[in-house]
Amino acid sequence: MSVINKKCECGKNSIYYKSYEGRAYCKRCLARQIEMNVKKTLRKDGLIKKGDKIAVAVSGGKDSCFLLYIINKIFRNVKGIDFFALCIDEGIKGYRKKSLDAAKKLCKMLDVKYYVVKFDDAFNYTIDKIMKRISDEKSRQKICTYCGVFKRYLINKEARKLNATKVAVGHNLDDEAESVLMNILRGDFNRFLRLGASPILIEDKKFVQRIKPIRNVSSDEIILYNKINKIPFYYQRCPYSYDNVRRDVKNIIDKLEKKYPGTKYQIVRFYDKLKPILLKRVKPNGKMKYCKICKEPTSRDICEACELLEKLKN
Repeated sequence: MSVINKKCECGKNSIYYKSYEGRAYCKRCLARQIEMNVKKTLRKDGLIKKGDKIAVAVSGGKDSCFLLYIINKIFRNVKGIDFFALCIDEGIKGYRKKSLDAAKKLCKMLDVKYYVVKFDDAFNYTIDKIMKRISDEKSRQKICTYCGVFKRYLINKEARKLNATKVAVGHNLDDEAESVLMNILRGDFNRFLRLGASPILIEDKKFVQRIKPIRNVSSDEIILYNKINKIPFYYQRCPYSYDNVRRDVKNIIDKLEKKYPGTKYQIVRFYDKLKPILLKRVKPNGKMKYCKICKEPTSRDICEACELLEKLKN
């Protein structure tokens, strides 16, 4: 949000105003505050430690490009910590190439090694092909499920092949607040417990731990930070994300945030206070299973990716 006639505490003209803080920020102070926010999350939750090799999931969108930029800024010259970008090409004509071009441009700008993995190579399907194969409209509206499941599957599998110890994903404050409410609405207790800065509950040699270093930074702040630092990113919405639960939940939370500033922050803080209480009463299963078809880690006999692939064959 731009600010008129409000000065930053440093005395300079402001570009952003946090209503729930009652504070205005200039470019320099906002960038510094955002970086301190990310560092606090990394430190408080112990997300990255010496000896880690981080696979940064980069789509080319504003969040993942911000994530890679700030990981590079914090850890570029830190001995004992390595990182690279992992890009997934789902095969969406007119969209994914442009976003991947932005990701590659940033990687080259930062001199960060990157790897691109394609749905078509891994599954013999692209999202475009899946949309053509699905005939009824109700199933088409679930295309985000196919995309999300296949993407998570590939990120874990490829990160493990590249010897990554952790996968950093670009979930911001808005995403985290939406996920909390989504899982409440769905009554999905297991997924609810898997939220947080370091959501893994069960360790397994085949499962690369996921971390969310930017979960306390809002979408608006990320856009401004990217502009301040001239970070390249692609800002078009996926053409297939026209109708899904997350979009509806996002609209609800955005309206509440506008009326009651700080709503997103309070939802996430409430979750963080609630999770340790729940984990004391509910213990996750002690061991992860392996899919009977692909041998990848899963909580069921056959993983979601293989189940979806079987549906596409019918």
